[in-house]
Amino acid sequence: MTTLTINLPEGAFSALRRSPPEVAVEMRIAAAVQWYAEQVVSQEKAAEIAGLSRVEFLDELKRRKVPAFQETFEDLVREIEGV
Repeated sequence: MTTLTINLPEGAFSALRRSPPEVAVEMRIAAAVQWYAEQVVSQEKAAEIAGLSRVEFLDELKRRKVPAFQETFEDLVREIEGV
């Protein structure tokens, strides 16, 4: 696993009311959810990035009100029509 170092202002932790390790976990999850919502990564890969099981990731999507399925109506019509 690769380690990434991010410099944040000291006040960030008190503003978020979280410790540095808690912020690191939150940042991983937030990034994974965002990348999934943007359709940059699959659900499976997003769960891996977030450090969660797929079920836990689905729960996180629900908590953040992010749709778990990214298919559009047009995608579904094309699939049904076999296009």
